[in-house]
Amino acid sequence: MNARIASRARAYDTLSGAPLAAAQSGRYTLEVPADARRRLAIAWLCLGVGALALSGLLAVLLVLSRTPGLARLFPVADFFRVALVAHVDLSVLVWFAAFAGALWSLNSTARMQSVGWIALALCAAGTVLLAAAPFAGGTPIMANYVPVIESPAFLTGLGLFGAGFALLVVRGLFASPRVGVALDGGGALRFGLNAAVVAAAVALLALAWSAVAVPGALDGKGYYELLFWGAGHVIQFAWTLLLLVGWLLLADAIGLAVPISPRIAALLFGVCLAAVFVTPLIYLAYGVTSVEHHRLQTWLMRFGGGLAIVPVAAAVVLALVRGRGTHDDHARPLRAALVASIVLFGAGGLIGYAIKGSDVRIPAHYHGAIVGVTLALMGVAYWLLPRLGFGRPPVRLATWQAWLYGGGQLLHITGLVWSGGYGVQRKVADGAQAVRSLEQTLGMGLMGLGGLVAVVGGFLFVVAVTVAIARRPRPARA
Repeated sequence: MNARIASRARAYDTLSGAPLAAAQSGRYTLEVPADARRRLAIAWLCLGVGALALSGLLAVLLVLSRTPGLARLFPVADFFRVALVAHVDLSVLVWFAAFAGALWSLNSTARMQSVGWIALALCAAGTVLLAAAPFAGGTPIMANYVPVIESPAFLTGLGLFGAGFALLVVRGLFASPRVGVALDGGGALRFGLNAAVVAAAVALLALAWSAVAVPGALDGKGYYELLFWGAGHVIQFAWTLLLLVGWLLLADAIGLAVPISPRIAALLFGVCLAAVFVTPLIYLAYGVTSVEHHRLQTWLMRFGGGLAIVPVAAAVVLALVRGRGTHDDHARPLRAALVASIVLFGAGGLIGYAIKGSDVRIPAHYHGAIVGVTLALMGVAYWLLPRLGFGRPPVRLATWQAWLYGGGQLLHITGLVWSGGYGVQRKVADGAQAVRSLEQTLGMGLMGLGGLVAVVGGFLFVVAVTVAIARRPRPARA
């Protein structure tokens, strides 16, 4: 009986917004401060959700720009490609960086608050310019990791955002708290967040190194490809660490007992971080224009990250299979986001081993991985909202949102894998390949259907967060 009561109390405390007691220190959870750090984290979260909203709006305009009779209404002749560039950067680069800013702010000490706000202001100004750039024209360049538009508006926005992110990382390096030797579940998560800051710092170092080493005589596509190649690979380790922290936190939040100790979890985070420090050795050994440089960066990301991902994912899946966790309705969106994240990220990883040549199986691979991270962060956002002083997101809406977004993206990457198996090449518009087989057409149709469902799921996330913010409890009158 006592064990049952303790179990129910644990599930209740997991879903409450109250500060965690010391007796719960073995759990994989994070305390949310009630001072200025919380206000800074809220601002970063709002920036991330706003970037997703803007990217969703651009996704609708992407469809309209390809609709017969409507394309001539847009101010730019090649609006589809310039809007696609901004959509990708907002939904990946800005969203991930802003959510990292929220988590790093919560995990920080009270030092250098002004630097955090300056970083936020620069990133917000850059985001506005990135979103407006498609309407100003320019030449779209579909480079890997950070596609760009060669126009003053876009490049200025990208520079402002990059400067803000650099300040965010600098503050993280100096304001992140020490974890200590006596490691508990919360300490392991804090170590993971600290490791993500260090990985981001190495990515900025790689970007600066490439900016100096890349020949200026290259054309646009070659220049930006080489500029962002090294940093783009390294920053994936930072997003991976945020993903692993999110999985453990969500598993604990829905009442699961993950069969992995805090020390082992911290060790795995350390292994992931250790792989990051191979990057300077690659830069010292091979020039940024060499084939060896490209291949080693790819192998490092493929194998270095997997050393930590596979054990943590296996532990969380085992916890999901063993126990059902809490029956509280507010845990349903968290469970849906966790399961969908693991499925999408796992599918993206498996697809990576099926890549042969330059077909659309490549975007299927990174779409699965990116969406896996996004779903985990969405679940963490649902967990954070009541702890930041807002209401809870609507249970049914938030649950359906996770399933729709995850299911739509799964259909999307399935269609890409199907089409790639029949020879559809990547970065080729549909109209550029006049003749398609029935198999290719069906695969691309499945991809389009899944993408449409995923767009709906993305909009529902913005709606769910907006409703939770509107439900913010009002202070009682005296």
